[in-house]
Amino acid sequence: MQFEAIEFCFVIRIESRRLLKEQEELSVEARRILDLLDRGLSRDFPNPERIGCPGSAFLEGVARHKVPLSEADQWLDHLSSCSPCFQEFTEIRKQAAGQRRQRQMWLAAAAIVLLVFGGWLWVRSRPSGQTAAVVVLDLRGRATVRGENSPETSQPALEVPRNARSLNLELPIGSNEGTYDVALLDPSGAELFRGSATAKLEDHIVVLRAKVDLARISPGSYFLGVRQPGLEWTRFSIRLL
Repeated sequence: MQFEAIEFCFVIRIESRRLLKEQEELSVEARRILDLLDRGLSRDFPNPERIGCPGSAFLEGVARHKVPLSEADQWLDHLSSCSPCFQEFTEIRKQAAGQRRQRQMWLAAAAIVLLVFGGWLWVRSRPSGQTAAVVVLDLRGRATVRGENSPETSQPALEVPRNARSLNLELPIGSNEGTYDVALLDPSGAELFRGSATAKLEDHIVVLRAKVDLARISPGSYFLGVRQPGLEWTRFSIRLL
């Protein structure tokens, strides 16, 4: 039991120093209290009838760092000579430590949930098909029509996501290298977007890589217009997603 008494003194001393450091109150009075605690408990003192004990509320306040040392001063002599107070104080400290760990676990779990939820919202807020920033369209063998007449073909329309940032167009066989205009045309032939790029021969295929911005255009059926300067549009049916 002598070991327990020494442990009680040591615990009180450590907790007191930590509290004083946090509150920055290392006054002369506080140092005097710490000196008393340093002397510790010399032996165990049973007190089965709990005569003169400060009460559980006070012990809990000390254990949970809610009672300043200035208020505990009058109880130092009793706390250093009462085993029941030591035992109760030790039990309260264990409970408080368990509750702190539980709160920390809940806070950590809540932080993880918030991170996951935030990530989910970020993913949901991104435009669909974000990974399809570059779209490859094979125009070889596609039915083409020059001018303003709508192409009449049974071929399904090419699909292009609105978040596309670049169209890699594999131009029809026989196309020339050089500068081309690229446009998105509505059914009436009006230009909704227009840009230009240079077509180059790559592995026996004339490829036109054009930068586009279709994000503000509504989904629906349109025509992709391709032409060399001075010529009429060659149109291909597309569906903007």
